[in-house]
Amino acid sequence: MSYAGPEFEPPRRPRRRPLTVALAALVPGALLGWVVYEGLGSATDDGRGGPESAAVRTPSATGDAKEPGPSPTEPATSAPAAPGSPGALKGKVVVIDPGHNPANFRHTAEINAKVNIGTGYKECDTTGTATNSGYTEAEFTLDVAHRMRTLLEKQGATVKLTQDGDRSYGPCIDERARIGNQAEADAVVSVHADGSGSGNRGFHVILPGAVNSGAADTRPIVGASRDLGERIAGRFVRATGSTPSNYVGDGTGIVTRKDLGGLNLSTVPKVFIECGNMRDTKDAAQLTSGAWRQKAAQGISEGIVSFLRG
Repeated sequence: MSYAGPEFEPPRRPRRRPLTVALAALVPGALLGWVVYEGLGSATDDGRGGPESAAVRTPSATGDAKEPGPSPTEPATSAPAAPGSPGALKGKVVVIDPGHNPANFRHTAEINAKVNIGTGYKECDTTGTATNSGYTEAEFTLDVAHRMRTLLEKQGATVKLTQDGDRSYGPCIDERARIGNQAEADAVVSVHADGSGSGNRGFHVILPGAVNSGAADTRPIVGASRDLGERIAGRFVRATGSTPSNYVGDGTGIVTRKDLGGLNLSTVPKVFIECGNMRDTKDAAQLTSGAWRQKAAQGISEGIVSFLRG
C-alpha cells in the first residue's frame, strides 16, 4: 500500500531515539499504557495504498540492492502456538482477509470496476505491491493467512478466509466486508504489506474511523476494532521484534482511516495490518522469510486471541 490519500502526512524521517522514549513522548493516555505493556512486553495491518483507488500497482525502479527471494520451504513451526488451551476459542468465528488475489493482474477490467463503499465509489480491488525481487503482496498475505488459520483452529476457533487462491480475481472490497458480516465474525483481520518508499520501515495497524454515510456506519464497531487493533499491534511487536512504522502513525503503529471500503462496510470488529514495507530492502528481507512470516502469524493470532478472551 503506497500512501497517497489526503489523511496522510509526508513520510517522516526514521526516529533516532530509543523506541520506549519515542513512544512515551508521542502516545497519549490509554494508548501509552498499551504500548508499554503490549508493545514492549510485560515483565516476562481492499484496495489500499492510500485510497483504494490506485487499482494497479507495479514496483518502481529503485537503486536498492535486491533483497533475498521468498523462502517458502522454511518450517511453519518456528514459533510456538498462540497461547490458550485447545478449545479455548470454541464458538468463536474469525475471518482472515488475505489482501488482494494473485490473479488480479489478469483481470484489470474487473478489479477497476467501481463498487459502493458507503462514502462513495472505489475500485473493486488492486493488484497489490511486490518486493524488488518480485515476491508479491498477494503471495505474502495468503501465506500468513494460512499460518494464522492453523494457529487459531488449534484453539477451536472457526476460521474463514475471504479468498484462498480459489478465485480468478477479487473478491471486491465490498464483498470482503460482506463475508465477515455474514459470518457474524467475532473478529476480522485484513492482512497486507505496504508499498511505500525505500527507507520507510515498520508495521502499522489500520483502524476504522467513525463513518456514517450511505451504506456505511462504523460507529458501533469503532471501539471494539480499536481494542482488537491495539492488542494485535502489541503482540506483533513481541512476536516479530518489528517496530512501529516510521512514516505513518507518529510512531504508535496505529492509524485511523475513513476511506477504506473493507472497513467502512464492516458491521463486525475489523482492522487491517500492514506487516512491513515491501519496497524497503530491510523490511523485504523479513517479509520474504518463512520463519519471519510464522512470527507475524503468531503475533497477529495472539492479538486476536487476547481480544476474543477479553
